[in-house]
Formats: sequence, C-alpha cells, structure tokens
Amino acid sequence: MIVDDEKLALSRLQRLLNENGVDDIAAFDNPIEALKEITKTKFDVVFLDISMPNITGLELADSIIQLEPKTFIVFQTAYSEFALEAFKNGGMGYLVKPIESNDIKSVLDKIRNFKISSDNQSKKILGKRGDKLYLIDINDIYYIKADLDEVIIKIKEADAYVRRKIGDLETLLSGHNFFRIHRSYIVNVDKIKSMKSVEQSKLQISFDGIAEIVTSSKDGAKDFREYIERRSL
Repeated sequence: MIVDDEKLALSRLQRLLNENGVDDIAAFDNPIEALKEITKTKFDVVFLDISMPNITGLELADSIIQLEPKTFIVFQTAYSEFALEAFKNGGMGYLVKPIESNDIKSVLDKIRNFKISSDNQSKKILGKRGDKLYLIDINDIYYIKADLDEVIIKIKEADAYVRRKIGDLETLLSGHNFFRIHRSYIVNVDKIKSMKSVEQSKLQISFDGIAEIVTSSKDGAKDFREYIERRSL
C-alpha cells in the first residue's frame, strides 16, 4: 500500500515501485480510507507520507502496527527532521523527497533481506480470494486441499486459492508442523483438536475453531501415526 495526500507524489511513487518490479499496489490519497482498507486487508509493505491532513503518517503507522505488527513501514517526507520519530514508530525505511529510483531499490532490498533472514521463523503464502490477493501466514492455515490445477488453503475466515501443486506446498512447508495425510490433503498438526479411527484404519481429523473434518488415506494414517509417535519421544 502507498499513502500520500499529494496525488502527483502518489503517482510518482507508484511509477518508481513499478520500475523496481512491484506491481500489486493499493494507492490512497486519503489516509482515512487507507486505514479502513488496512482493517480488512493485510499488506506486506506500506509506504506512508508523514505530513497528511486528519491522520499523520506517524499516527497511521501506529494503527497499522497495532493491527498487523509484521507489516513493514516505509516513511516518506520532504522534511528530514522527522526521521528519528519515524523510526521510533517502527519504520523500516525513511525516504526524503524527491525520491529517486535508487532510493526505492535500496529500501526494497532492505525489506527483502529482512524477510529472507526471518524465513526460518515464519512463512507466508500468496493466495487469492475473488479478485483480491492475500499474504497468508502459515500459522493461520488449518489444512490444504488439492483442487484440479490449484490448491484450496483453509483459514478460519474463508478459503483462499493458490495456483500451485500440492506437492509444491508440501515442500514449502517442510520443517514446519504440517503433514500430508492424503494425496489431496496436508494438515497443520498444531491446529488438530481430535482424531478418530474410521473404516480401513483411516483417520478422521477435527480442528480447533472450525467445523470441517478431513479424512486421511489408509497409508496416510499409518505414516501420520508414526510421525506423531516420533515427535512424542
């Protein structure tokens, strides 16, 4: 997301981001409208002008961090004296206008390096619901289901769709507490509430917080029991 009450500055920032390979951008010239969108949608990075009417960029940053602490904030302003206060408010970057393409490249590199260094702690998956894209934290996933040439990711609020094979997701989630119980299902073990043995020694799995139930294959149940036993040792 980019927020700047000056439309020319907003347009310039969007162009510079496009030049540096960023295409999925929500642009707002009204900070109040931007805040409304932030309550509905998670953003990976937010560029904020500091000096805006009604809500300053610093105030908006405080609201964003309270709603989604993992959002990266980049401040932009014509006044360099705001720099210290901006970083106290969680800024990952601080850009002084007029902003150039190299400035954008530098701050994007900083963000990407930070993301790479923290990949061992958390991962996010880009999913789609309707015409909107979402960054889904893997800790919010209940299960993943293969569906033709894509997968359905079940989170508490709804389903999200990812155009990837389930095997790719299995590889991506290796090292985290996910297990493939069926050729069509991967489950988040940390979300499991209970399991029940059903016909042919398959497992019927229930989750905390959602009503859906998934059933393993016979071989998947055997492998999953062994996985649980190993983790219990």
